[in-house]
Amino acid sequence: MGDAGEGLVDAESRLAERMEEREQEKRQARMGPVTADPERARERESLRLARTEMERQLELTTSDVRRQQLSQALGELEKRLKALSVK
Repeated sequence: MGDAGEGLVDAESRLAERMEEREQEKRQARMGPVTADPERARERESLRLARTEMERQLELTTSDVRRQQLSQALGELEKRLKALSVK
């Protein structure tokens, strides 16, 4: 039963995270376009979606090797997202 409880807590935290992201997106949409470069915006969105998918896979996988691969990939995605924010 403990594992099911953990899954529920994880699902609730993911839901809260996603709701927060959506609220932030709504605020940004109301403020108008933040960036004048649609290519950077497209790249940022692509990286954000890739990160979400990698996080989902990381939660579901049971293989330690795959977990390590996904963790490294997530680190790389975070690095790229941070680089885009700095530019």
